[in-house]
Amino acid sequence: MATTAPATLARGPDVAFIFKKALISGLVALVLFSLMIGVRTEAGPEGQLIYWTRFGDLAAMVGVVFGGSIVIELLRYWWGPVDTIRIIPPSTTKALAVARRGIAPVLLIFTFLVPVIFYDQRYILDLGILVLTYVMLGWGLNVVVGLAGLLDLGYVAFYAVGAYSYALLATNFGLSFWICLPLAGILAAFFGVLLGFPVLRLRGDYLAIVTLAFGEIIRLVIINWQSLTGGPNGISGIPRPSFFGIPLTPGDDGLATKLGIAFSPTHRIVFLFYLILALALLTNWVTIRLRRLPIGRAWEALREDEVACRALGINTTTTKLTAFATGAMFAGFAGSFFATRQGFISPESFTFHESALVLAIVVLGGMGSQLGVALAALTMIGGFELFRGLEQYRMLVFGAAMVLLMIWRPRGLIGHRAPTVFLRHEKVISAELVEDARA
Repeated sequence: MATTAPATLARGPDVAFIFKKALISGLVALVLFSLMIGVRTEAGPEGQLIYWTRFGDLAAMVGVVFGGSIVIELLRYWWGPVDTIRIIPPSTTKALAVARRGIAPVLLIFTFLVPVIFYDQRYILDLGILVLTYVMLGWGLNVVVGLAGLLDLGYVAFYAVGAYSYALLATNFGLSFWICLPLAGILAAFFGVLLGFPVLRLRGDYLAIVTLAFGEIIRLVIINWQSLTGGPNGISGIPRPSFFGIPLTPGDDGLATKLGIAFSPTHRIVFLFYLILALALLTNWVTIRLRRLPIGRAWEALREDEVACRALGINTTTTKLTAFATGAMFAGFAGSFFATRQGFISPESFTFHESALVLAIVVLGGMGSQLGVALAALTMIGGFELFRGLEQYRMLVFGAAMVLLMIWRPRGLIGHRAPTVFLRHEKVISAELVEDARA
């Protein structure tokens, strides 16, 4: 029997409401951008204040906001949800699922080929290393925020612990990178447990405030404990990683000489690229495996409802502590890599801005989605570089893009909060079910 779509009652857009909302958005933009764009001031000679106006740019920006508000409302009307049942053929549903599953392998293959394709372009290789570092940080924070539902605003503290642990162990005791890497992860996990104990009874905004304070405490300790951390001067001369004991140097004992090839400084960059890629893939693999284990299911139960989780007999204390420790361990790994890549670290590299950036990557990518976090890190870090030429408009354009994304995709690029274990039910009403219901 042929399937026909149910009849719907067409309604036109509310023009008055759309115009009113666009007008309010334009007025808000006018107030916000007046001092940011319309009037600029600068300290002149002899203490004089020099100012100049850019009313044309201000009018253009307000016009963009006004027109953009109208476009958004029209898109919501045309593509937004309707009150009637939407019939989605099974073939379309399967095609979308296959397309989504195919993104990850294609992205992974391209990532493996980046050093081959862009071998002579140092800038792209460095940018790729930076993106993979934030991918790893995002996957680590995704354990705490996306799986366990614990809002952590001090994640940069574990990043700093891993970096300083590696720097101090390598410079003071002469330990290699491969020995310091697990030690840095263990120390960061220990600090994660220390953070977990005071916040066992907290949730929501209160949890966020305490974790934010923890991140600031770690940063202030690093600044003021000068005898150990070097204070504001940081730590320099951090040893570079070796290829399992073989240095990447032009000497006779270097890797290039042993392989019989000409030495190039790019060899170390390529090695660092594949090193952070391996660490990121390890983070992804461990997270996926843990999610399927009882501890991962406990994290998801805690995220959905802590009271119900406790009523089911799940030990919420152990669940929270393991979530904090696991996420902190991955941050420690990323911090140790950051220290060996830079060769120098200082407290300026571990501010609240880093925590906010990683949290934005997790939220925009989709809490609980591994692929979404990777795409969000690529978009955000690459977006910063793409709009670097816009100078003062760069953050404005990027912030507007984030707002639009949250309007259109409130659950992130790839929203994924479905628990590992759930009662099977149809998420999308297929044409066959609608026909059966009519019969």
